[in-house]
Amino acid sequence: MPIVHVYVWLGFSNEAKKKVISGITKVFMELGIPKEAVEVVIHEVPKENWGVGGEQASEKIKNVSLP
Repeated sequence: MPIVHVYVWLGFSNEAKKKVISGITKVFMELGIPKEAVEVVIHEVPKENWGVGGEQASEKIKNVSLP
């Protein structure tokens, strides 16, 4: 049973989460794995706890809107 962990910034919309979950599940189904066997876990991380290029994402990427 595949378990996929997806890390996103805090504030990811519920609609975007649904799309991620269904999209990842679809990929595994195309590989012959039943959808009931696929698990997707979405972890929301505050930007200040995420580093990009040696800086906090909250500082480096200030004007990025989430889906």
